[in-house]
Amino acid sequence: MTDMTDMTEGGKAAPPKALIADDDPAIVSLLADRLAKMGFSVDTATNGIQLLFKARRSHPDIIIVDVNMPELDGLEACLRLLETGSSPVDVIVITGASDPATTERCESLGLFYGRKGPEFWKSIEAALAEIFPNMISKIAGLELQSKNAEVHQRPRVLLIDDDQAMHQFLASRLNKLGVDVLYASDAVHGFRIASKLRPSAIITDHFMPDGDAKYLLFRLRSNAATQNIPVIVISGRALDEVTRLGLRREICGRPGAAHIFKKSFDTHELFHALQSFFSFERQPAKV
Repeated sequence: MTDMTDMTEGGKAAPPKALIADDDPAIVSLLADRLAKMGFSVDTATNGIQLLFKARRSHPDIIIVDVNMPELDGLEACLRLLETGSSPVDVIVITGASDPATTERCESLGLFYGRKGPEFWKSIEAALAEIFPNMISKIAGLELQSKNAEVHQRPRVLLIDDDQAMHQFLASRLNKLGVDVLYASDAVHGFRIASKLRPSAIITDHFMPDGDAKYLLFRLRSNAATQNIPVIVISGRALDEVTRLGLRREICGRPGAAHIFKKSFDTHELFHALQSFFSFERQPAKV
């Protein structure tokens, strides 16, 4: 149970601080939105190293952390924080995998645990109510808004390409690694799918009918629901330096393309780039 007694300079109680660490932008957006509505001051991290840095700097009252993240496992990052003992913090560990060992490990450390899926927000609500009993009324007030919140257990990648052979090849490889795949054949439909389903990352061809990758990036970065989704651009044709710089340029204060690759059936570099955004359930086979 967390005691919220910190005061601001004006004598008012300071809002509780929450740090959300997950490599899935849809999960981060959902949690950040709901915690902010409850009155939390929210910060976010996308990997374990960033989590450690932000937690040591800001001393949050609660950390909600995904287990499988790039650079440093979320649970390992929390263990490092707990070992320092510098500032007590409640932790809710979340994961999309069904792993009894992780559950037992959380229980032995006194950490709360929630699994991504249909009951995800319900488990988060229960943990928050136990940690912050004085906020139960605010937590309950979000119940109706949260019933339709869709949380997927596996990362999702949106492929935007009018090349069916490339789509089928990448979809097959990603499915074997525990990644769900969405598909669109042009930028317009790709943007609509991204706005509605908020994938973990987007892989898009550069040259497409009804708008190229630059057009897609502008639409994505101009929309609050999609502005933080990482985008990888692939192309069957060589792109000149001016085009590549244009794709990487910031749009509305948000980054452009994270990576640009030549289309290839060798997926080593592409999948390595994806692993900077989320973790695969299984490691790719070595080429």
